[in-house]
Amino acid sequence: MYDPSHLRTFLAVAQTLSFTQAARRLGLRQSTVSQHVRRLEDATGRALFTRDTHSVELTEDGEAMLGFARRILDVHEQASAFFTGTRLRGRLRFGASEDFVLTRLPEILEGFRNDHPEVDLELTVELSGTLHEQLSAGKLDLVLAKRRPEDPRGELVWHDELVWIGAERLRLDADRPVPLIVFPPPGITRALALEALERQGRAWRIVCTSGSLNGLIAAARAGLGVMAHSRGLVPPGLVRIPERTVLPELGRVDFVLVHGRRRPSSQGAADALAAAILTGGDRLHRRAAAEPVRRGPSATRGG
Repeated sequence: MYDPSHLRTFLAVAQTLSFTQAARRLGLRQSTVSQHVRRLEDATGRALFTRDTHSVELTEDGEAMLGFARRILDVHEQASAFFTGTRLRGRLRFGASEDFVLTRLPEILEGFRNDHPEVDLELTVELSGTLHEQLSAGKLDLVLAKRRPEDPRGELVWHDELVWIGAERLRLDADRPVPLIVFPPPGITRALALEALERQGRAWRIVCTSGSLNGLIAAARAGLGVMAHSRGLVPPGLVRIPERTVLPELGRVDFVLVHGRRRPSSQGAADALAAAILTGGDRLHRRAAAEPVRRGPSATRGG
């Protein structure tokens, strides 16, 4: 009833919220992407997206289809592997950025391990900048991380907006330096936050540095300061600082998959894990509609 190629196209659009980006990811024409979505909607008898000239959003039926599409494609891949007799083997060195510590990435990795038990999967969790350096040095085979806006490398998993977050009770003083909670260099989020403050001419001071996301979250929950973070990955216990504060806009950030130097012993496994992440990419972040936003005064004494 549901064509696997149409389901893959649907997932690509759902994760990027863009027919153009989905076409680039899949190597298809945009008209073909639209056709696949239309045929899937015809098959379900439901609208899966609402779209206009400016935005694409999932409908409630589209949200429901996400889970069905993933499961159908998972079973399809398992059946194909069973009847073709292909079993992946080898050592796969996979790097994931700290951003994914609190997401459902472990579920995707667990499914991959169950489907490919003979692959020796080695996981490295590090800063995005460090992972890109290790990939370039040939120490990793596949990386899931942020990239800077001008960096063309990698296959897009999703776009996101960088926002300022902190404890709900935190109040910023417009006349004092911004208290920053940051990753150490070469953290990409750190660099983007400092660049934004420098462009605005806003004074800042670093109140906490940690290579661990959990360390940064602890400092933020304690009310020590603010941190730049992906809008779709705001940790529990923290909220977005309102836009009317004196903090500058941070812009957008891409989360991408980047392959390293192709090694025969890891290429098949790397391709399979990349496909699993792209198929289940919507599980890596919460939708922006569920994001908490702090209400209240934008700049008062204290903090």
